Amino acid sequence: MKRITKIVLDTSIFVNPDSRYFFGKKPHDALSNFLDTLEEKKHLTCYIPPSVYEELMKFMEKPLSPKKTILINKKGPASYQTAIPSLFLYEFIEEMRLRTNKGLRIAEKYARKGLVPSKDKHHDSIIKTLRDEYRTALREGIIDSKEDFDLILLAYELGAYLATSDNGLIKWAQKLGISCLNAEELKEILNQP
Repeated sequence: MKRITKIVLDTSIFVNPDSRYFFGKKPHDALSNFLDTLEEKKHLTCYIPPSVYEELMKFMEKPLSPKKTILINKKGPASYQTAIPSLFLYEFIEEMRLRTNKGLRIAEKYARKGLVPSKDKHHDSIIKTLRDEYRTALREGIIDSKEDFDLILLAYELGAYLATSDNGLIKWAQKLGISCLNAEELKEILNQP
């Protein structure tokens, strides 16, 4: 098996409840435990784009020691120099158009139900369901933030693995030939001698 040496880290590994338990119960514990183990792995280099690092730090209940966080290289992608295949961008634009239309159909479905301004719980329930379905239609399975795009560009630029539990990131990273690791696989790599 090929020895993994470079990994780009996504916030989801440490904050997603289905992922972080491989490292700790809370996001702070998960990241701290990960860094403790990473310190012993001299062959392994981890990166995180500054935008994603800022996002991750918002989940920390208390600051981590700079001695620990220095173990992760905070590197932005060379956005102006990294070339990606035009087909990737073409497929992304097409996917977003289809999702926008799907979201519009969901909104139309609820508008046809004849909602009138009301303060009853049924009205609130319908609005909540509309928001949830619309969000799912537009955001699930897609890269939907600059942070997501930074992760993909950096992993592509470095020829690194992408550690994430975000299905949209996985789907689009694989289109560029980026290998992805879930939290369990990342933990296994950290446990190797």
